[in-house]
Amino acid sequence: MSAKILVVDDEPSVTELLTYNLRKANYEVLTAADGREALNLARQAQPDLVLLDLMLPEVDGLEVCRELRKTSQVPIIMLTARGEEIDRVVGLELGADDYVSKPFSVRELLARIKAVLRRIPLPDEKTATPDACLYGQGGLKLDPETRQVMVAQTLLPLTRLEFDLLNLFLTNAGRVLTRERLLEQAWGYDFVGDTRAVDSAIKRLRARLRAANPESDCIEAVRGVGYRLLK
Repeated sequence: MSAKILVVDDEPSVTELLTYNLRKANYEVLTAADGREALNLARQAQPDLVLLDLMLPEVDGLEVCRELRKTSQVPIIMLTARGEEIDRVVGLELGADDYVSKPFSVRELLARIKAVLRRIPLPDEKTATPDACLYGQGGLKLDPETRQVMVAQTLLPLTRLEFDLLNLFLTNAGRVLTRERLLEQAWGYDFVGDTRAVDSAIKRLRARLRAANPESDCIEAVRGVGYRLLK
């Protein structure tokens, strides 16, 4: 079954371009021209991924992202203008998985969509990382088969990206992981340019861990290199 993608953009030319190329790549496409319509469609149609422009009428893209993250872990890729750096950072901190700047390469965008969707497990998919199932510090337990994380006996809701990052840290406990390696293994592509998506995602993950149990925040930054999980 093809993945269902919700395209949210108020520029007809952009929507037409994306719809044509996504359908050509065998994706099912839904479209929304404003934020309010996007929220309604996302709740009703349950898309597998959302392409979300930040500058929208009715409800802007940041608010759409914030509202979606209250109830959904659907992957979100933001579409931003090159001058919207502050909004881009805020969007990542609100829970967006990635961003692509306009004007964008359709080939690059399709590669990123494919990489994000690749992280979504099939119902019968088994993850071959059994050693990550148990991790003692802070009462943190991760089960790669059910994709559940428990902190102090409480289920911790994580986005797919946050889960994959935590799983990657657990299977490499004590090792320093560079931002480039995290992008390659968690995001699934070679990244050129700003690696701020990594910092925002890890900041969000650490905040979730601290909120559940301060002792479970065991990820530390290694200045100028990347991050590691303390043993």
